[in-house]
Amino acid sequence: MLQVAFIREHRDEVIERLQQRNMDASQMIDNVITLDEQRRKLQTQLDNTLAESNTIAKEIGNLYKSGKASEANALKEKGAQLKEDSKGLEDQLNRKAEELTELLYQIPNIPHHTVPAGNTDEDNEEVFKEGDIPKLHANAKPHWELVKELDIIDFELGNKITGAGFPVYKGKGAKLQRALIAYFLDKNTAAGYNEVQVPHLVNEASGFGTGQLPDKEGQMYHATNVEPSLYLIPTGEVPATNIYRDDILSLSQLPQQLTTYTPCFRVEAGSYGADVRGLNRLHQFDKVEILRVEHPEQSYKAFEGMIEHVKDILRELKLPYRILRLCGGDLGFAAALTYDFEVFSTAQDRWLEISSVSNFETFQSNRLKLRFRNQDGKTQLCHTLNGSSLALPRVLAGIIENYQTEDGIQIPEVLIPYTGFDKI
Repeated sequence: MLQVAFIREHRDEVIERLQQRNMDASQMIDNVITLDEQRRKLQTQLDNTLAESNTIAKEIGNLYKSGKASEANALKEKGAQLKEDSKGLEDQLNRKAEELTELLYQIPNIPHHTVPAGNTDEDNEEVFKEGDIPKLHANAKPHWELVKELDIIDFELGNKITGAGFPVYKGKGAKLQRALIAYFLDKNTAAGYNEVQVPHLVNEASGFGTGQLPDKEGQMYHATNVEPSLYLIPTGEVPATNIYRDDILSLSQLPQQLTTYTPCFRVEAGSYGADVRGLNRLHQFDKVEILRVEHPEQSYKAFEGMIEHVKDILRELKLPYRILRLCGGDLGFAAALTYDFEVFSTAQDRWLEISSVSNFETFQSNRLKLRFRNQDGKTQLCHTLNGSSLALPRVLAGIIENYQTEDGIQIPEVLIPYTGFDKI
């Protein structure tokens, strides 16, 4: 959530930077400023009324002590009226504050100055590419055919149990999935990230805290038969970041670095074709996350470090990959800057997204009330960052397709200690 003071002091800049998202926010921003002025005016009126009420209360007490009961009784009526006025002003102030907050929840984060203009993912900017695209044998197949032949992932069985987008991993397919999770977590903890296991359902406050609500409400599975209702997590970022909700950290506690493995649940719009076949798009999938809570002056250095960390994982897996800087039209609601990682699937002849690394700056921390005490002892909003390290389905698809041979699937060398086998 954007800070009202920043909006008020940098109105034109906020409107201009939101235009990078192809969004005309001028009316919305002006409404924020107007509501804030009304709120501050009501706050001043309330403060003055309460101050006058307190003065009269003291005066009444002094009059009674001086034996001037008649004068004291005469002031009581004015004191009662001031209390009634203050209650009315307080109600108006609360309504105005709620109206302001609801409006702020609808405004996305302002893009970083390096975010390119653009409308869709086709306008994203390639900033890095590495790795050799393998040459496959003449009978190479996409992963959804290979896994069926080898009986290691069963999409039909998942459809029988739950529905489309909920695959069943079997035998060596299940073990390869587990090996990837363990490998990712080991890489992350070796890099200084502390592992946590978090709930897979979150309350509404957690959804609002990281920006999934109200923006992505339609993409989240919602359990409404409990009170309060809960949401299945779309990413481990949501519960892990909310660990710090309402916290005030000391300088010595920064940075905070966490990694977590979770299943993720997303309601996706239905579509057809190779782009969404097999593991390319699922309703339930596994993901390992890394997140950081940083001092504002260090967050972009940390962002670059997260990028290098994901690069190192893909180098060890020996998968060809590229990095895209997302354009304004493809940027997530809460992000100021996002780099996407994509691996190349030779069998599908296309790039598959497998990670997003984002800096949210103060957008999430303002919602979370996540602060630190600076050297002057004053509280200041932290910066939050998050990255997939990594999302498993398309990494698994990339391994299956790029490592296929005529007599099976080779296992990347770095994973063999985790799988216990070198071929499927």
